[in-house]
Amino acid sequence: MRPIQTFSGGVLADILRRQPPSAGRTALAWQLAVGPVLARATSIEMDGTTLVVRAHDPRWLKEIERARPAILQKLQHLLGASHISSLTTR
Repeated sequence: MRPIQTFSGGVLADILRRQPPSAGRTALAWQLAVGPVLARATSIEMDGTTLVVRAHDPRWLKEIERARPAILQKLQHLLGASHISSLTTR
């Protein structure tokens, strides 16, 4: 038996990867990867395969930098590694 979190995350990732690339798809993946509080405190945009993250407060950027490897791994799982290769903050 698999935990529901594992199953639902896999199903959601499969659904997201099947959608055409769009700002909405990326925003949903970002919110799922970082949670609603951090998602509200930031803005994102894709530059090729790099996700550019801006924050309303520099302290959030420090949090993102600290958790960058884990966030990038979650985003690659949700969007596919070919759609997002790196994450940068500004």
